[in-house]
Amino acid sequence: MEVETPAQHRAPPQPCKSAGATRPGGSCGSARLLRNPVLVANFVLMVVGSAGGPLFIRAYFLHGGARKWLSAFLQTAGFPILLVPLCASFSRRRRRQRGGGEEASAKAAAGAPFFLMTPRLLAASAGIGLMTGLDDLLYTYGLAYLPVSTSSILISTQLAFTAAFALLLVRQRFTAFSVNAVALLSVGAAMLGMNAGGDRPAGVSRAQYDAGFAMTLGAAALFGLVLAVMELSQARHAARAGAAAVTYTLVIEMQLVIGLTATIFTAVGMLVNNDFHAIPEEAREFGFGRTGYYLLLAGSAATYQCFFLGTIGAIFFGSALLAGVVMTVLIPVTEVLAVLLFSEPFNGTKGVALALSLWGFVSYFYGEVQTAKANRQPDNNPPNAEHLDP
Repeated sequence: MEVETPAQHRAPPQPCKSAGATRPGGSCGSARLLRNPVLVANFVLMVVGSAGGPLFIRAYFLHGGARKWLSAFLQTAGFPILLVPLCASFSRRRRRQRGGGEEASAKAAAGAPFFLMTPRLLAASAGIGLMTGLDDLLYTYGLAYLPVSTSSILISTQLAFTAAFALLLVRQRFTAFSVNAVALLSVGAAMLGMNAGGDRPAGVSRAQYDAGFAMTLGAAALFGLVLAVMELSQARHAARAGAAAVTYTLVIEMQLVIGLTATIFTAVGMLVNNDFHAIPEEAREFGFGRTGYYLLLAGSAATYQCFFLGTIGAIFFGSALLAGVVMTVLIPVTEVLAVLLFSEPFNGTKGVALALSLWGFVSYFYGEVQTAKANRQPDNNPPNAEHLDP
């Protein structure tokens, strides 16, 4: 994906990103990108998080849970897990510096900072974290009142929102195929809206269902903005003169700050709502028992952290739009699991909406393949445009 900057601030050509570090010169081919094992690992994390996260949260509400701020809190509370790869990365940097001899070893502590983030990137990540915390709350309200199948199809509209914000913020170039994909997803969401209430769960009022429907769409729109802002933050950091390279370690640091900020935001909401004091009583009355309750909370935190880590990795190695497309194609997985585990109704309207969302994904992916073929350059010719992503 190309990221254009105004002429008066145009930076030198951006390096191609590969395997956790930026490398000068040349562009990366699509096939080479897909062979990147780290990118594949991030896709796997997205599969685990996208399929498992909504099921954990919905199970929480179906079996006696009622704390929405707690559910939002769990979606980012697993951020300390990221300290493990960050510590490993720090140790590798220290070992590389010690390889220069005793003098280099003496300077290793001062020359290998634990965090690589600049103050500007730290502030940007904290802002994204606040947006993420609000998005988690909106999404949780949706899952509290909607079936997972309906919620998942509505969330698929984030691809349309991601595309719109990518156009505005990072000047994503559109093709007829990507426009077709956005249109199909929008029609699918509109069909669900016209059928609103037809799959309303027992015990959920029409007002609650409508509120969940609106909040889920709001969560999709806000998450589309979050993805685009993440990519914009990386692009601006890479374009800044004298800034450190945008590496995979750096984007993990970004996700750590995002997770910490979002968790603080939702923890404040839990304090105001008295959720911390209510947890022991809710655990005693939970349908799966006390142990099952805490295991479900832990599973929610772990799976959502997999999702967020995989998402920011997909943005780093690809683009915000790529991350949105991967999330869209995972909808059938969540749909099937929701029907099997929760016996959710799956009517004809949902089937058509799902078909439209998958058609939109295929259209987008085919357009990307055709664009990549048209723009492919010989290895001996340097790229003639600025690239943040392959």
